[in-house]
Amino acid sequence: MKQLQSHAQAIAGKLKQRGHTLGTVESSAGGLIAASLLSVPGASAYFIGGAVVYTAQSRNALLDLPLVLPDGMRSATEDYAALLADALQRKLKTTWVLAETGASGPSGNRYGDAAGHACLAVRGPHGATITVETDDADRGRNMQAFAAAALDLLDQMLDREA
Repeated sequence: MKQLQSHAQAIAGKLKQRGHTLGTVESSAGGLIAASLLSVPGASAYFIGGAVVYTAQSRNALLDLPLVLPDGMRSATEDYAALLADALQRKLKTTWVLAETGASGPSGNRYGDAAGHACLAVRGPHGATITVETDDADRGRNMQAFAAAALDLLDQMLDREA
């Protein structure tokens, strides 16, 4: 967790300096992304809110997204991560949103993705989506790896924006 907090501190400095705001939406990282960013003193200057969207029911209730996804879309994909990010950005009206969806383990998901699979999306002045594969079935390590990769992606987008 110390590595996540250190990275979050660097991100927080950039967000505060620019007067930017951030929201997070995550599933298999289980809130570690938000927790890392909130561990920085003064987080209220940039962190607007976050959601752990672990089911279709929570996706519908928290993000106003349908219980049944559009044709051909499924969770744990880059398109789905982007959908989550876009939905949260519409609701919170933040400068940036960081989204994560995946399969933390110890087994894969019902779509055939192995444990250690996650898709990430950043939306803001710059955006990107990526897929992370850890090749690890350990739930805790994957959650940490997904959170670290998400913070890395956000940091890259912040650096592009500078």
